[in-house]
Amino acid sequence: MYKLIEVQTGVCSAQGFFSDGISAGLKADNAKDMAFIYSQKECEIASVFTTNKMTAAPIRHFRAKGEFKTNFILINAKNANAMTGKAGISDIDTILGTLPKEIINPVMSSTGVIGVRLPQEKIINGAKLFDLSKKEPNAAANAIMTTDSFSKQKAFKVELEDGSSFSIGAMAKGAGMINPAMATMLCFITTDAKVSKLEMQEILDEVTIITFNAASVDGDTSTNDTVMLLSNGVSETYNKEAFKEALTKIMLFLAREMVRDGEGATKLVTYKVTGAANNAEAEIVAKALSNSLLVKTALYGEDPNWGRIASTVGASGVEADEETLSISFNSLCVYEKGTLLFDDTMEIEASKIMKLDSFSISCDLGLGSGEFTSFGCDLGYEYVKINADYRT
Repeated sequence: MYKLIEVQTGVCSAQGFFSDGISAGLKADNAKDMAFIYSQKECEIASVFTTNKMTAAPIRHFRAKGEFKTNFILINAKNANAMTGKAGISDIDTILGTLPKEIINPVMSSTGVIGVRLPQEKIINGAKLFDLSKKEPNAAANAIMTTDSFSKQKAFKVELEDGSSFSIGAMAKGAGMINPAMATMLCFITTDAKVSKLEMQEILDEVTIITFNAASVDGDTSTNDTVMLLSNGVSETYNKEAFKEALTKIMLFLAREMVRDGEGATKLVTYKVTGAANNAEAEIVAKALSNSLLVKTALYGEDPNWGRIASTVGASGVEADEETLSISFNSLCVYEKGTLLFDDTMEIEASKIMKLDSFSISCDLGLGSGEFTSFGCDLGYEYVKINADYRT
């Protein structure tokens, strides 16, 4: 048995981890735009990156290292260091080469505008402001935001039956360019659990499928998508079941928060697909629903247009039949296996559900035991406004 206790100290929850955010002049108005995560002890590191073929320089730099341990991540906002060629890699080497000697095999992660080289001098001078003894997770979480309207953090202390414990905490950013092929995002997770790199990577890969890979705002996959999980093992404690549950809760919360913060979004919608021929086909349907522009605009207009749901299911390419399909808004079934249930009274009830900040749309294909759940939001005028002048 074990117990998960939520704590409010983000990436500093685990023993031996430090973090802070500062202003290096990358953002306007002296806003925080650089952050670090530091461990006094070297960490095993597991990672998941974007599926975009135009991979940003920080990811290519990370992969070129091969097998390694680190105790430091430097994160900058406002500039993605993507599509910058060999110069982008060289810029990272130059910046990381100026860090203090107690930093071992440092890693860099970036987010922001694509196609612009890093402002080396600003970042180098900004890094000189880092105080590695600080535990300021809120400042760090604020510093990595781009179009986010709020920071995103979650952490748990895990208490085991024998009285031992370990902690795991995370921060993430993401609000736009989010597609279920790992959402466009940066997420950094720290733990003092004594977990091997191999097992940590296996668990991270598995949990990513049902969390960050199930989130969609606009169907676009970024060049910089990154999840990093660092373990320094300081607690000398580990329980696989407890670790996986805590990590799942953290990543699921952050994935939903990113969708809830979707640029201009007003609705967080959970798409529950069941009864598919298999899990893979359920996943296809769920992601088709969360990505559909017609569905998203109906959500924004608070229109219970279940016909768009049915059409998207049918267009997804999986096995489906109107005689076995059922559709519900929360627990309100509006279409059931070929029977039209949607009358004037039901439309009033469905419209009330559509006005909620958060609700679910369920589709039972009635063909098998396959299931998958995805997360999406609506799409309105504010999304266009934000992205029309993103570079400015």
